[in-house]
Amino acid sequence: MKAKVDSPKPLDEAAEMQVLKLLVKQRTDAAEMFRKAGRVEQAEKEEAERSLIESYLPAAAGEQEIDDAIAAALAETGVTSLKQMGVVMKAAQARLRGKTVDGKALSDKVRSRLQ
Repeated sequence: MKAKVDSPKPLDEAAEMQVLKLLVKQRTDAAEMFRKAGRVEQAEKEEAERSLIESYLPAAAGEQEIDDAIAAALAETGVTSLKQMGVVMKAAQARLRGKTVDGKALSDKVRSRLQ
């Protein structure tokens, strides 16, 4: 609702998904911090909220889908240097549009393929 009120124009589906992904990340980070502080009960509450929010997101991309998208992006762009990793990331994300993908995991996989 905050994003809807703050935005001068109506939110489209992509913007709504971005808000949900942000909320999931916030819950994940909070749960991790609570666990480090020894507050397991609070961490479990945050994880339950994260699970509820994730139920509104599209299905997560499988490992094979991610690997295929990275391979296709590498073939399409012809990139072989780690310096051009951003180009591959952008192409891979475009191929995975409509699926939920952890950006850090995708980045790590692309980095390992380019090294």
